[in-house]
Amino acid sequence: MVKLTKQNYVERDISWMLFNHRILEEAQREGVPVLERLSFLGIYSNNLDEFFRVRMANLGRVATLADEHPTKEVKAEADKAAQQLKTINRLNAKYAKEYALTVDAVRSALAESEIHILRDDELNEEQRQKVYQFYRAKLIGRISPIWFENLHNLDKEADDAIYMIVRMKSENSKARYALFPLPVNVVGRWFVVPNIKLSTNSEQASEGGDVVNVMYLDDVVRACLSLVFPGIQCENFEAWTFKFTRDAEMEIDNDLREGFMQKIQKGVKSRKAGSPVRIVYDSSMPNGALRRIKSLLAEGARLDTAVAGGRYQNHRDFMSFPDCGKEGLSYPKWSPVINKEMHEAESIFKAIREKDRMLHVPYHSFDGYIRLLNEAAIDPKVKSIKTTLYRLAKDSKVIRALTCAALNGKKVTVIIELLARFDEASNISWSKKMQEAGINVIFGVEGLKVHSKITHISFKSGQDIAVVSTGNFHEGNASRYTDVMLMTANRNIVQDVERVFRFIEKPYSPVKFKQLLVSPNEMKDKFLRLIDNEIKNHLAGKPAWIKMKVNHITEPKMVQKIYEAVETGIKVEALVRGNCSLVDNDDFDSRMKIVGIIDRYLEHSRIFIFANGGEPLYFIGSADWMPRNLDCRVEVVTPVYDKDIQKELLTIVDYGLCDTKQGRVVAGYQDCDMEFRSQEALYRHYNDNYDIQSHERPND
Repeated sequence: MVKLTKQNYVERDISWMLFNHRILEEAQREGVPVLERLSFLGIYSNNLDEFFRVRMANLGRVATLADEHPTKEVKAEADKAAQQLKTINRLNAKYAKEYALTVDAVRSALAESEIHILRDDELNEEQRQKVYQFYRAKLIGRISPIWFENLHNLDKEADDAIYMIVRMKSENSKARYALFPLPVNVVGRWFVVPNIKLSTNSEQASEGGDVVNVMYLDDVVRACLSLVFPGIQCENFEAWTFKFTRDAEMEIDNDLREGFMQKIQKGVKSRKAGSPVRIVYDSSMPNGALRRIKSLLAEGARLDTAVAGGRYQNHRDFMSFPDCGKEGLSYPKWSPVINKEMHEAESIFKAIREKDRMLHVPYHSFDGYIRLLNEAAIDPKVKSIKTTLYRLAKDSKVIRALTCAALNGKKVTVIIELLARFDEASNISWSKKMQEAGINVIFGVEGLKVHSKITHISFKSGQDIAVVSTGNFHEGNASRYTDVMLMTANRNIVQDVERVFRFIEKPYSPVKFKQLLVSPNEMKDKFLRLIDNEIKNHLAGKPAWIKMKVNHITEPKMVQKIYEAVETGIKVEALVRGNCSLVDNDDFDSRMKIVGIIDRYLEHSRIFIFANGGEPLYFIGSADWMPRNLDCRVEVVTPVYDKDIQKELLTIVDYGLCDTKQGRVVAGYQDCDMEFRSQEALYRHYNDNYDIQSHERPND
């Protein structure tokens, strides 16, 4: 077994920083449409916020454990966490400078397209009047300043807001400071200024009526500070912004008198009062004001990271930047492909019983799954529907179909995960609505997140049907995330899916799975045995290779086993979007190739293919190769037996591995020399070939 060291194993959180940097690199590419570059900047910022709320906060807790438990083992873990914090803060500072330069470059690209982001001091008088009108119509009563001297702490302030500090100074009086959050959640972050020609002294002046002027809400408020503070005698207003991030860990108490839902509701409230771990602030903010804010945030708590930034915070709002009515600044729209054989079938149940079916969203329409539920809701032969739900759309067609089924007398059971991070409150709300509709709602297994994506439909007569997906049953996700979904009537798989539901309902009952790989039961061991089988076949002179597509690979035993396979002589090729602990080695002689794709869709599907001596084995499912997936969650991976679907899965992986336009080589080297963009090729592939189960693949 290969020993893991700092040289051959990248820690999960360091790897995450490298992954997020690849998103920043996409924003830097001049060939990407400018509004998409803005969106990538927003995604980078949003990811970083969540990372600090969850992972950095956790590292901070581990780094201080030795103070309470000064044992040798705990001290080693604490020292390791402290070193990671230093490395991450160093990378964060480096990337922050790079990010600021990228924002400037993208703003210049916007200006070339006649979209200008105006500051409050660049407005001419006519524009200023329009801004005042907007303030009076939308913002009066939504800004409530608190004087600094009346601030005692920021315990109850939300960490998803932008805060503005205002200094007011008159000639004969001492400067006063006030603080308030900007009402972004109510009016949005952006104000499109009515199209009036810019003042002639502006650097951004432009002739013609195609110019679009956009302002941050921050600058709208700066322009209107005399209206924010009516009656205050002030000769000079100055304003700066900051944001902070709290520890997102929830405190779940063990009060046996309360139900699990009540405990989660309390936990969500405890998160809102979590300790601050990071502050990002305008570097021009006066030192006295900054010290005051830091003291209000860090009173009795640690503040691991303080970042001096620019004039604007919360760049995640770039994701909601207005399109400004201009064409060619975003990716062209790709409408989902309708699989006619499924959608035009008299019965989707009949189509699935004839042969296994696959949907690959967002290339295929998610409506294929909705149609399955709708048909089940009204078919008199359907006896029951069971499904797992992890995250849900705001106006969920899935819930609508399940509610319809319950009202039509079907026995409907939903396993909903209340601990889906940052969606806990939403899932609690949906749970109550489903219970009111007569749906049997089960809150998973305490101590194990239910992350599997499965559906089981039973019939009074005829073969039952099951669905195993790599992604959530969520219409919003299905329009942005790439996921594959298997619909099958294979008796052994369907029976195993039903056993998973029994296991979740009665988690301490013994259960054996014939076909499925299920964690935390035996999934990791089965994956390890599959790799061992490849090693055995290679040594026997049989075909041996591994191809896979996952979000993350960090589980130490899986990393060690991959190294063992590569050192034996097996070629391992993987598409890994996010965290990857694997490190290339000259001794591997190009036998390991890791590619990460950043493109218009978020790569989310998990596909595993093993050569198996010349008779390849194919699997799809919900699990990444991380400790949390293999040891601490209920995950499901299914074999895929249909030859046409196997061919499609191989195409998906091979296309990704040859992506020279959007794929970043994480380990190994890119041995494809043609210009190739996998997502575009797949979209063309499905458009040219709507019935993917029956036709030959086009030569892309």
